[in-house]
Amino acid sequence: MNPIDLEIEKKEIINRYRALLRACDDKTNTQDKKDIRKAFNLAVKAHENIRRKSGEPYILHPIAVAHICAKEIGLGTISIICALLHDVVEDTDYTIDDINKMFGKKVSIIIDGLTKISDVFDQKVSLQAENFRKMLLTLSDDVRVILIKLADRLHNMRTLDAMSKQQKLKIASETLYLYAPLAHRLGLYPIKTELEDLGLKFTKPEIYKAISLKLNETKISRNKYINKFCLPIKNVLKKEGLKTKIKGRPKSIYSIREKILNKRVNFDNIFDKFAIRIIVDSDLQNEKSDCWKIYSIVTDFYKPNPDRLRDWISTPKVNGYESLHTTVMGDEGKWVEVQIRSKRMDEIAEKGYAAHWHYKNKGIKISSLDNWIDKISQLLENPESNAIDFIDDFKLNLFSGEIYVFTPKGDLKTLPKGSTALDFAFEIHTQIGMTCLGVKVNGKLVPLSYLLSSGDQVEIITSKKQTPRKDWLRFVATSQARSKIKSALKKEEKIIAELGKELAERKLRHLRIKLNQSTENELIKHFKSSSSQELYFQFGNGQISNAEIKEFVNLKNAGWYQNIKNRIYKNRFISKQSKQDKIIVFNDDDEILDYKISPCCNPIPGDYIFGFLSIVDGLKVHREDCPNAIELRANYAYRILKARWALKESIDFTANLKINGIDSVGLVNKVTQIISKQLNVDIKSININTHDGVFEGEITLKVHNETFLSEITKKLEKIEGIVNISRTYKHSKDLNS
Repeated sequence: MNPIDLEIEKKEIINRYRALLRACDDKTNTQDKKDIRKAFNLAVKAHENIRRKSGEPYILHPIAVAHICAKEIGLGTISIICALLHDVVEDTDYTIDDINKMFGKKVSIIIDGLTKISDVFDQKVSLQAENFRKMLLTLSDDVRVILIKLADRLHNMRTLDAMSKQQKLKIASETLYLYAPLAHRLGLYPIKTELEDLGLKFTKPEIYKAISLKLNETKISRNKYINKFCLPIKNVLKKEGLKTKIKGRPKSIYSIREKILNKRVNFDNIFDKFAIRIIVDSDLQNEKSDCWKIYSIVTDFYKPNPDRLRDWISTPKVNGYESLHTTVMGDEGKWVEVQIRSKRMDEIAEKGYAAHWHYKNKGIKISSLDNWIDKISQLLENPESNAIDFIDDFKLNLFSGEIYVFTPKGDLKTLPKGSTALDFAFEIHTQIGMTCLGVKVNGKLVPLSYLLSSGDQVEIITSKKQTPRKDWLRFVATSQARSKIKSALKKEEKIIAELGKELAERKLRHLRIKLNQSTENELIKHFKSSSSQELYFQFGNGQISNAEIKEFVNLKNAGWYQNIKNRIYKNRFISKQSKQDKIIVFNDDDEILDYKISPCCNPIPGDYIFGFLSIVDGLKVHREDCPNAIELRANYAYRILKARWALKESIDFTANLKINGIDSVGLVNKVTQIISKQLNVDIKSININTHDGVFEGEITLKVHNETFLSEITKKLEKIEGIVNISRTYKHSKDLNS
């Protein structure tokens, strides 16, 4: 190992600091620069002699985060100071009070929002989820907390190579599950795109590398095509006197991967792998007409796809995004997406909330982002929801599309796509939602679960006697409605539980058992309740009968209870299999535990796997690329176990293959001949449908391992007419968390 040259490191730190000052030069004065220098000096002193996993001085990380805030998001002095100090309280001896004395209340509030919770939590609580919730608590006061956190996460993802494989998976999963959607919602599209690409790089490295190589191979031809495509448009724009800038950009690796999955096509069959962005320098009153004028010029040269026109200028997205999108047919039969927007719109699209706030202060534009932030604040006001519930609700409003619905008076309301009539009631007012008895859509009475469409006019009928019902949670789509319903149900449950406790105490006293903490714990386990409140709620609403209470007392008095408790809980995950019969082993010491194969991804030997401790079903084994893996690693990292396959050739596993192609006579016979007769594999089921000369089908097989499955796939691919074969999985959630 080469010795560290401290002088070279000092020069590098100073150079990075000067680059930071250059990045914020246009938005700082002399006093601002003094304050930034003061924060920099404190950060250097606080992180002195501390190094990152990569071996570099720790101070380079806060400088990099501050640089992202200044350059890529466009934040000002306070944000830069906070970015430089964001790890000081968490990792050193400095306190929030110290920061308050040196830099003032505003900086200390933001730093507190960025500081992780360090208390020891119950193992049922996700620390990551609690930290995320704590960070969002400051959102309504100061959105800069979120923006700085996104900058921090982006730099951590850029430098993730130095971490262990498990840490890479955990951090990348959190990023894909929470931080990339959050960046999208705040309008930070370049940051959202990079977080998604880096998330894919560390969760599915082989796929990331394959798509990246393909993009590099086509880069030169792609650039030539873009230049040729833009040339006639540029000439006309110049003649019309429009000041424009045209940029070409490739589709992100992550979005290409999503298209491959969703459209079931390969890389070569994705036609819109790049987009053209035309940015016009217009004043506010002309920008809309100029954008449509450019659209007219583009479509004079290239035929547009009428189904792919998106007008987000007339009706901006909830996150403030404004742009005109169309997809046109270029030369050589290639589809090209064209995005048309003004300089102002482009700045908001690139820098999101920071740019929106800048324009709002000038009195130019008010974005519906403020409404979204208000909704998140309302969600956070519910003290009874735990962090995981909160994140599930929060996720509902992150990546959703939008619909536009009208009140009886003609007021426009924006709701997530998939919203129901009941969601609309809660959108109008919480109390209207709580007392919603019926709904009329376009003058006709409809169920509360009725799915709304853009353009619907909705009237709510209320009754003072109506109260929220549990079945409402099945069909509401917005986090606001879900949170309010849950809160109301919990209040009702709490009242019933209080009465239930008095009832339990009376009944047990009658059977000469005192209701103390020990008895309560035994009751919770005996009746399989998740908490004391749920136990007493079961007593209060009559779910626990007198006969069941007597059975519990008899077991307890007979001394059997402890034995039953031990058998159920102490040995819950101990396998009855001998070491010779083991199939999957867990953790670094190859521990043998009882497990179930998760049906959501159905792993087979040869697949990369991990174990997940679910509360209901015990230890379950998932594939590394299971549809639920990202969410499990993001929210429940402490319940993940390392797992690997041990040899056991005699066990068969279920695998599903999806095949499609051009229909031909005897195709099914050829498929079954290869699988059953040549390879001697048991077919559990086969279902093939044909339509207009093409076929699509699914085959369920019993196979020994992944290698054997690959062999079957290779042989089937040789059958004339088969175009694509892929392994499929069930996408239903199997968290039982």
